Order: sequence, then structure tokens, then C-alpha cells
Amino acid sequence: QLNMAKKKEAFLKEFKEGPLQFKPTYKFDLYSEVYDTSEKKRKPAWTDRILWKVKNLTEVASKEGEFPEEENLISVTLNNYVSHMSYGISDHKPVTATFKLEMKPLVSDPLVVLNPEGEWSAEHDVLIRYSAVPDFPSSAWDWIGLFQVTFRHVKDYVTYAWVEDAEISSNRDSKQVYMSASEIPRMGGEFLLCYYSNNLQSIVGISEPFQV
Repeated sequence: QLNMAKKKEAFLKEFKEGPLQFKPTYKFDLYSEVYDTSEKKRKPAWTDRILWKVKNLTEVASKEGEFPEEENLISVTLNNYVSHMSYGISDHKPVTATFKLEMKPLVSDPLVVLNPEGEWSAEHDVLIRYSAVPDFPSSAWDWIGLFQVTFRHVKDYVTYAWVEDAEISSNRDSKQVYMSASEIPRMGGEFLLCYYSNNLQSIVGISEPFQV
């Protein structure tokens, strides 16, 4: 039925699905792996499905009057597509899929370049120098965070400094901010500096790894 609908309905044609390598997920007797034993004796069916589609960026860009240099900015790979027979509270068995997403950067150069200055330790305040591209949309709520090199999320910072509150010098080419010694981890290790833009809601600059 789904395959028939995909051939007929235009909005479904570009959706993909992984191979159905699991048993039909409907209809089961509750708390069992036995198909319907009621008077209706419903025929088992692959009712629970996961489809996906990558947005056509060329089509989107043409509506906005711009064309990206590369169309395939996002690559999606299906890792697995399975049902979970152990769940019995419904007459359906749940289905899950996991995907690998690869996204190409929208810009090749960072919007902000960061450099730790001097020797970093918990024995004294430390300095950061950074520079931004012209017309960078800075905000009073921008901050620079200190992260371990293994960080996985923007909230994984060890400490941070507000770029305006902690600024100690500024010139045409760069600005300098400080971090208090009390915030620097005494155990040391390898770290990164990341500049978070409040307006862009993302990290827009990452330093090279350095030792504390």
C-alpha cells in the first residue's frame, strides 16, 4: 500500500526507505509476539515505517534567487532499520532507524580567529586574542569558552568569558579578553577556545589545541 502511494502521490516520491528485514509489526496480541488471535484475525502488516528525504537545495535556492556552489551539502546514510519485538504494551511493535549525517560547512573560513596568549595555567589570569571578519554580527551576549578537545556539545565548556565584559584592549585588527585564574582547571590538559555567537546561535570560531 505504501509503495503504491509513493508511485501515485508526488510528495512521497522522493522519500526513501531502508529494506524491510524485520517481521510485520502489526497486529499482535498484547504482551506477546503472537499475531492477532481475535475473531478478526487481521493479516500481519508492516504498518510502522520510517521514511526520509533530503531537501532539494537547488529548488530552495532558486526560489530565493540564489544558487549554492555545491548542491549536496548534506549526505544521509541509513545505519540500521529494525523493529523491537520485546515491547508488548501495544498491538504494534515499535520501529527505529539510525542515520549517519555528514554536513559540509557553509563557509570555508572561520568568522572569528582565536589565539591563547602566553602560558596558560591556574597560577595567573590568562589572555585571549581574537579577530572577526568585517561586518561580523557581534552581540553583547557573545562569549568565548574553554573546552576540552574531546567536547561534544556547546554546553560542555569548562569556563567562559563574555567578550564585552572581559575585554581589556581593542584595536582595528583584534581584541583581547581575559579569563580569571580561578576558572582555569588545575589538572591541566589539552584544550580549545571556542567563540559562541548569540546572533548566529552557533560556534563560529575554534582555536588550535593548546596545553594548560
